[in-house]
Amino acid sequence: MKFLSNLLLALGIVLTLSCTSSSEEPEAYLFAYFTGNGPGQEAVHFAISKDGFDYRALNDNQPVISADSISKRGGVRDPHILRGEDGKFYMVLTDLYVPEDGWTNQGMVFLTSDDLVHWEHSTVFIPALFPEKFGNVSRVWAPQTIYDPAAGKYMVYFSMKQGDDPDIIYYAYANEDFTSLETTPQQLFFHPENKSCIDGDIVEKDGKYHLFFKTEGHGNGIKKAVADQLTGAYKMEENYLQQTKEAVEGSGIFKLNDSEKYILMYDVYIKGGYQFTESTDLEHFEVIDDQVNMNFHPRHGSVLPITLEEAKRLENAYGLDEQNWITGTNGEQLYENNVMVNQEQGTIYLPAKKDADLASLDPQFELMVGYGLSPSGVQDFSKGAVAYTLSKPDGSRQEFQVEARKDQNPALKGYYADPEIIYSHKTGKFHLYPTSDGFDSWSGTYFKSFSSADLTDWQDDGVMLDLHKDVDWANRNAWAPCAIEKEINGQYKYFYYFTAAQKIGVAVADHPAGPFKDSGKALVDFKPEGTNRGQEIDPDVFHDPVSGKDFFYWGNGYLAAVPLNDDMISFDKSKVKLLTPEDGTFREGTEVFYRNGKYYFLWSENDTRDEDYRVRYAFADSPMGPLTIPEDNMVIAKAPEKGIYGTGHNSVIQIPGKDEWYIVYHRFTRPHGIAMGRAAGFHREVCIDPMTFDEEGNIIRVEPTVEGIGG
Repeated sequence: MKFLSNLLLALGIVLTLSCTSSSEEPEAYLFAYFTGNGPGQEAVHFAISKDGFDYRALNDNQPVISADSISKRGGVRDPHILRGEDGKFYMVLTDLYVPEDGWTNQGMVFLTSDDLVHWEHSTVFIPALFPEKFGNVSRVWAPQTIYDPAAGKYMVYFSMKQGDDPDIIYYAYANEDFTSLETTPQQLFFHPENKSCIDGDIVEKDGKYHLFFKTEGHGNGIKKAVADQLTGAYKMEENYLQQTKEAVEGSGIFKLNDSEKYILMYDVYIKGGYQFTESTDLEHFEVIDDQVNMNFHPRHGSVLPITLEEAKRLENAYGLDEQNWITGTNGEQLYENNVMVNQEQGTIYLPAKKDADLASLDPQFELMVGYGLSPSGVQDFSKGAVAYTLSKPDGSRQEFQVEARKDQNPALKGYYADPEIIYSHKTGKFHLYPTSDGFDSWSGTYFKSFSSADLTDWQDDGVMLDLHKDVDWANRNAWAPCAIEKEINGQYKYFYYFTAAQKIGVAVADHPAGPFKDSGKALVDFKPEGTNRGQEIDPDVFHDPVSGKDFFYWGNGYLAAVPLNDDMISFDKSKVKLLTPEDGTFREGTEVFYRNGKYYFLWSENDTRDEDYRVRYAFADSPMGPLTIPEDNMVIAKAPEKGIYGTGHNSVIQIPGKDEWYIVYHRFTRPHGIAMGRAAGFHREVCIDPMTFDEEGNIIRVEPTVEGIGG
């Protein structure tokens, strides 16, 4: 057995917490994980949290163990850690290096530690231990450990595959020094249909043992089986427990400290994300992704409650990512989502709410374990930045200039995207219609409206269209609306075009805030002739002041255009025309407006999950094209120096009677979006900035700002 130092706690799913390594109760959390299938990614990483929701990577998100020093194959995955009855920590991992082995392996790695920092390890090779029964095993995956009080031993359970048989979850007992298995593996769970099961994860609650597992190669993900005894017999429940339609694996269940809530998390591996859910009964789970922050992208990870002493020890040993020591602030006076720390420059930006008193503001900083910030309490930020001193776990100090401002961006507080804006002559106000964001994989089902007299103070007018209540032909994916005000027979009418289930509908109201009544069917549920790609999403409506006619646009992957009929809820399909820009940059999000004899066509380039999601434009001499693309046609793009990324899917508004224009767009939530991976694409914020033109009518590139307008 080889002694390792500087080997950080491996991926820990909390199964048993019978004792701690000190007299303290757990008040923090350790998240252990690996990062991917490529070279150097199959290794143990750690992050810590004070609340179980906000995690910060240790060791600059680099491995805390050299994987090839502990494994036969050169890589380790799926690590799990247990706090033992004797105060020690026990870690088990899959011994597998995918770049060379594919998905075939025969072994595991066992480790022990007294302090979560220094580890001893051994390798466990199943064919050598049990040649007669498991000599031909082709997969040994995702081991975990739990203490069996009936046997007085540590039980290791894992899945194995032999020949053409399904993957089966087995268990065996470790020897006394936790260097190998001393009993022959036995089947732990019998699937009633003899199907493959992997990634077993057991938690005890109210005298029952709950075994979470993934149905491998069939079905849709995570199920659960329950038994009265640790070793069975387990009875499978029918319901799938994941709260997403995406493929998932690697479930991890842990109980929050000083709470009756359990967190079930799992690896949404195809899209490179993680989902967190919560439950009090282990039967019903609710998604809480909007409460979770991570500055890393884990694979098959798990969480272990730890003491503050243990958390501080880990921080001292491995160091915390220097950008992430603030975990919370005064939510009553500050927009916590948008607090920004610049470690290199020694600055902290505090976005204050409109009713906050900058002369008497208490930031109420919440910090990671081992950090301190002074002074504390109420400070005067009205005259500029206030000097603070940060003390770090290693005893060093750093000076910070902390500034609080009442900036306007994001214009809407919270997660919203794909903003459409109009001016209503009926109300004398601007009305803004976004996608309701923050839902996993854009799964929102309702639309809200907001109103303002000055483009800065926005009132939430509530839900104005709910797919489940108001629409019969679709009940999912409420995206990217647009709207127009029309005066018909002396009365104002409002036509609201919206995406639902990758089709486009239209609803009508007498007031810009609704209620809106759906027409009863999709307006667009077909691909235009000449294209076989993309989606039928992202509508735009435009009134041509020259001809007096109205035009409709839509498309993802293509740009379709058509004149609307006078009823505003129908058109002649034979008049549909493709206007897709020929430069290959068009993705979605068309916006059309008219200024000084020119028709402007704007669109978004790249994927909304891409930090380079951005807006380009073209000119036209008519609402139906053709399009002419200027040499420099960028409208707005990311500004990394400001922490602004993913600026796209815009609308444009003109102040009535003035040549004064503004662009309304969304961006990744700032500053955390850039670290969210693909989830940044559905955690977006609406912003407004001025848009100007040169003498020839070209759009001068917009610089996205934090200040916004009206400040």
